[in-house]
Amino acid sequence: MLEEFKQDAEQRMQKSVDALATAFNKIRTGRAHPSILEGLRVDYYGSATPLTQIANVSVEDSRTLSVTPWEKNMVPDVEKAIMKSDLGLNPVTAGAVIRVPMPALTEETRKGYIKQARAEAENSKVGVRNVRRDVIADIKELQKAKEISEDQERKAQDDIQKITDSYVAKIDQALKVKEADLLEI
Repeated sequence: MLEEFKQDAEQRMQKSVDALATAFNKIRTGRAHPSILEGLRVDYYGSATPLTQIANVSVEDSRTLSVTPWEKNMVPDVEKAIMKSDLGLNPVTAGAVIRVPMPALTEETRKGYIKQARAEAENSKVGVRNVRRDVIADIKELQKAKEISEDQERKAQDDIQKITDSYVAKIDQALKVKEADLLEI
């Protein structure tokens, strides 16, 4: 039973780390990467559809994304969605292809992105700690119900804390990598 709690805790903590990776992908660096446009939604015949489902997004060069809608009549809608997004990108249309140049990051925008990355990392750490709190509460309930001994409870709490520490370290490492990426000129 305690092993199930540990496995559940690890799975839930891993989801926090995965969510952080997704959030970090949306924080743009100076380089072009298709994941920057991942969360973008385009009005497609009356419904908000993810851009990746109606167009091919690829890297043209290190500072330019190429977006090719599968239907030519969607080009203006895709262009409008990219402009309206809070990413600060200005697409350029050339026939059926939309080129999205990545503007160079200023020192001020870099600091803003680093602050955003730190906030995302802290949110992930809070998520990991919430999982720890929930699992430890479940373990304490087992001990109160006399299904496990006090020694087993303490051992399980120590194990959960070690798992928590390892996931917090993963989050810190991911943040360090993202900060280095943002500071790179």
